[in-house]
Amino acid sequence: MVEFYKSLKGYKPSLIGIGILAILACFAIFAPFIAPYDPLKGHLSSRLEPPSAAHLFGTDALGRDLLSRVIYGARTSLRSGALVVMFSSIVGVFLGVISGYCGKLLDTLIMRFADFLLSFPPFLLAMGIVATLGPSLNNAIIAVAISYIGPLVRLVRGITVRIKEQEYIEAARAAGGNNWRIIIHHILPNIISPLLVQISLNFGTAIVDIAGLSFIGLGAQPPTPEWGTILSRGRYYIRTAWWLTTFPGLAIVATVLAWVFIGDGVREAIDPRYRKFI
Repeated sequence: MVEFYKSLKGYKPSLIGIGILAILACFAIFAPFIAPYDPLKGHLSSRLEPPSAAHLFGTDALGRDLLSRVIYGARTSLRSGALVVMFSSIVGVFLGVISGYCGKLLDTLIMRFADFLLSFPPFLLAMGIVATLGPSLNNAIIAVAISYIGPLVRLVRGITVRIKEQEYIEAARAAGGNNWRIIIHHILPNIISPLLVQISLNFGTAIVDIAGLSFIGLGAQPPTPEWGTILSRGRYYIRTAWWLTTFPGLAIVATVLAWVFIGDGVREAIDPRYRKFI
């Protein structure tokens, strides 16, 4: 753990990513205290005002403070990304381990299911699921999580198949260890490292996908302050009110870059082949 921390600390972009996420997390947690205005309350007399001292990010078409909506949008987007990653990781790891360790019929059935998910572009699959379930933020989270299960199943299965052939697994069986004990104590610990890299990359992609679904009307519904929804409403005024798309767009870019930097840092910290900076 100490070596991992030193390696992660030695990769400067990961520190930048952690710093950006720390700021966004503070915005999300303390939004009611940081946001200068109510994100849902507008004043038509102040509609489409450009950035100023009173409204640092300007106002939208209903006179709502854009800075407040972007701050509350951090809460919505980070929560959505966390739920997507948590759900897809739990299901993906469970199915991948069972597939790789048990083999035979279970392996065939699970891998055909994973192949079915992988046969569709993730965003297109998520669109189809949301269109079936109905437009809402919760349905968008479920849809994006399902679209991420296939790659995770393949990743975990490949690691499990490789590990279960190792001599120490045979020794654990010979010592009387049952299957669940071997999975929990020997296989899962070896999955954590590559899984952390995949999770960090999935987190940023999940935020983009949720925002994309909201942008086309399949995710968060107005007046929920969500970055994709704010972008969607702002596109109608992109020529006359540039701030409506610029600031939420920058928030999405900053969040995704932060997770990419962290993912690269984690990969270099856990894989000696990438430790060129040490």
